[in-house]
Amino acid sequence: MSHDHSHATATTNRNRLLVAFGVTATILVAEVIGALWTGSLSLLTDAGHMLTDTVGLFMALIATQLTLRPPDNRRTWGMRRAEVLAAGFQASVLFIVGVFAIVEGIRRLIEPSEVHGTGLLIFGIVGLAGNLISLAVLSGGRKSNINMRAAFLEVINDALGSVAVIISAIIIATTGWVRADAIAGMIIALLILPRAIIILKESGAILLESTPAGLDLEEVRQHMLELPHVIAVHDLHASEISSGFPTLSAHVVLDDSCFHDNHAPQILDALQACVKEHFPVSIEHTTFQLEPVGHTDHEFHTHD
Repeated sequence: MSHDHSHATATTNRNRLLVAFGVTATILVAEVIGALWTGSLSLLTDAGHMLTDTVGLFMALIATQLTLRPPDNRRTWGMRRAEVLAAGFQASVLFIVGVFAIVEGIRRLIEPSEVHGTGLLIFGIVGLAGNLISLAVLSGGRKSNINMRAAFLEVINDALGSVAVIISAIIIATTGWVRADAIAGMIIALLILPRAIIILKESGAILLESTPAGLDLEEVRQHMLELPHVIAVHDLHASEISSGFPTLSAHVVLDDSCFHDNHAPQILDALQACVKEHFPVSIEHTTFQLEPVGHTDHEFHTHD
């Protein structure tokens, strides 16, 4: 992916996030007012969710802006990791909100609280309308990176949460069964928790420089060893700088003749083509150290 294209994508995503942030912040204020007025747990939980989403979208916005900064001698990859840190923070806060909502929901099932059904319905509809606007804005960039996907998934869960609020409001208004509000609050929490865990695992895997999902390093090694004149492959590493930006490096031992007949550059081209074309994860940024037989004797630490 070219730098210009990446920059244009990041700029577009920033604008999408800016609109979604404005809409989400507006809904947050409305839901806080509504929760105080109606006494609703589901609306309070959704407001807490909206608070984390508002903060999360703001962080995603800042992270996207940071990714626009070009690399320099101090940060050779630029600020690409900012998006991963933002996604991880969002997921952590969402997890806490989800646990709180379940605990509070159980308490309210045991000791029901009075809830204003009509007001709850009004604020539920307002929240759903705003979430649908944000979804429409973010949908085009949801596959760009983990930061945008976390933001998009947050808004999806907001919308589902608003639906739960609306349903509970209708039940309370028509039957007077106020426990419906506590159940709706716990449903929203159950929607939050799995997604928070998934994002935490994904962002953690990137920060820990785990092998990208879908890439089998042993399969990569075997493909490389099948190339002519390749004798061994060691110190093979693969990780992601940010979501959608995998990198791979390896020490490749070649037949000594390759360094005498100028065949090594052709092997290098073949290695790069191999890891770019043959695997589910296309790796465009590679670093190969080509070595003659016996070079490992001069290296301090090597591994498979």
